[in-house]
Amino acid sequence: MKVRLSPDEEAVVRSARRFARERLRPNLRAMDEADRFDTEAFAEAAELGFTGLMIPETYGGIGTNVRLALVVLEELGTGSPAFALSLGAHFLLFGHNLVCEGSDELKRRYLPSVAAGRRIGALALTEPAHGSDAAGIETTARRSSDVGYMLTGTKTFITNAPVADLFFVYARTAPGRHGLSAFVVERGFPGVRTGAPMKKMGNRSSPTGEVAFDSCPVPAGNLVGRENEGLAALMRGLDIERILLPSIYVGAMRWSIEIAHLYATHREQFGQLLKEFQIIQAKLAEMTVRYEVARVYLWAVAAEWQVAPGARELRGSAAAAKVVVGRAAEYVTREAIQILGGSGYLRDANVEMLYRDARLASIGAGTEEIDLLLIYRGLSEGDFL
Repeated sequence: MKVRLSPDEEAVVRSARRFARERLRPNLRAMDEADRFDTEAFAEAAELGFTGLMIPETYGGIGTNVRLALVVLEELGTGSPAFALSLGAHFLLFGHNLVCEGSDELKRRYLPSVAAGRRIGALALTEPAHGSDAAGIETTARRSSDVGYMLTGTKTFITNAPVADLFFVYARTAPGRHGLSAFVVERGFPGVRTGAPMKKMGNRSSPTGEVAFDSCPVPAGNLVGRENEGLAALMRGLDIERILLPSIYVGAMRWSIEIAHLYATHREQFGQLLKEFQIIQAKLAEMTVRYEVARVYLWAVAAEWQVAPGARELRGSAAAAKVVVGRAAEYVTREAIQILGGSGYLRDANVEMLYRDARLASIGAGTEEIDLLLIYRGLSEGDFL
């Protein structure tokens, strides 16, 4: 099944497919082995407009069509899920969050360079003691008569932290669950420090690390939205993250099926091709079913979001879409390894990397356990029935 897009948008998708196959795949293993972010590929992605996804044309982007971003990320996920993850953190978790929540002045100041890929963005939300409990944030932003705010605290597991120029930071400005505010913080501000890239199981070429703020002065004009109203913005940001970023692992599923099917077409056992064994046919069919169900459900939720962006009643659906994709991606990538057998277990086979990468789908943007709580809450509030 295909998403309906305009001719111009179809051209963007075709360029994403070529970029994934011709630019990302050839360097994929080297980047994964070296834990290295491909800055050259990021610059090329910017030239193709991918860094301007989900950013209005007014600020140099290519518009806020959710389905276009969804399909582009899926295509890039067939070339390098890790690269797609860093790109998504840039244009969505920084760029689109600022589009939705920032003042006109902040948008004019930061979005053009973000859309053009001249500066890399990141979302600084998770803390060492507060992962799933996002509302428990301890990083503080205290008012200062001299500079506006003084930001103090540490964020961890931050995608793009080691390479980012701009951070969308949530901090506490008042006691209580709702005393949160958001800020745009530049790497060059005094007191900003980032740690070395973390060593991870998967998505190794997407740099992840800590960001520390040591009495970092932040101008009052860099407050995003209103003070103490950051929790609602945080939840809206997580909703669209749960819809868009899983599409990366839809791409990983598609590539895993492609690899496994090709292998089964050429590999012989017991005097016949693997694809001639019914059990292998059944495996590939089941993988395809789970891939199709996941992507179509994701598209359906994205279409609802496009009509009513930020709608509270879509929170459970966004969480459900992420759960469906996460479970399907783990199954499909695991079964691809199984079909390749010993060859799939080797590091030379891309399926073992896709399995490692896809494992993040059930952890990032809130664990699957948090997603299930949100789904139940939506059920209780009548959002599904």
